[in-house]
Amino acid sequence: MPEGSASSTATVSVVIPVRDDGPHLRRCLRALAAQTVAADEIIVVDNDSTDDSADIARAAGARVVFCGERGIPAAAATGYDAARGDLILRLDADSIPAATWVESMVEALGETGVDAVTGGAVFHDGPASRRVTMARVFLGTYNVFARPALGHTPLWGSNMAFRRRAWLAVRDEVHLDPELHDDLDLAYHLGMSHRIRSVSGQHMRVSSRTVEPRRVARCFRRGAGTGFAHWP
Repeated sequence: MPEGSASSTATVSVVIPVRDDGPHLRRCLRALAAQTVAADEIIVVDNDSTDDSADIARAAGARVVFCGERGIPAAAATGYDAARGDLILRLDADSIPAATWVESMVEALGETGVDAVTGGAVFHDGPASRRVTMARVFLGTYNVFARPALGHTPLWGSNMAFRRRAWLAVRDEVHLDPELHDDLDLAYHLGMSHRIRSVSGQHMRVSSRTVEPRRVARCFRRGAGTGFAHWP
């Protein structure tokens, strides 16, 4: 195991769902290779890509797992199921983690009684003067709607982590509907019996394409659908 590996305490799996996002994935994997604490494994879930995403992942030393069922919920669940680590860290292909990301998430999960953690981010592209503000507005809006609906801290898939045993406890309850918000759904089920804590977003940067109008509309449509799915 490489020097500085998290395996000296708890083993760590990083899960990245991807579909036709090779260039972003390459940059994400380079950032993961430069971590101060190395993950024990990096799992890239190929969600039936038609580009070279899977080849890029293999070239970087990641373990590629195929998921033929389209949609982030199924792809993410496939990655979590495949994870061998005690801790599962999740980010997206267009995320660029700071060198301290793995270390910071492992440290946060080391707190007694904490089963899942989630953090924000700033944008790494788009107008430089608006990257921080746009990210805060987007994530602030997400929290304003999600927190009351859940009654506790929501998870955000671009920057989150949880214990593998927590995933196994809710695995049979999560929804795999591609039109639902996978991290919001996971937060609902985990929050019923597990503690979720917010952490600093200073260790993560994501693409500002998240706030493209069509993506925002899709995000809130899926978020609303997830809320109604759990309304009873």
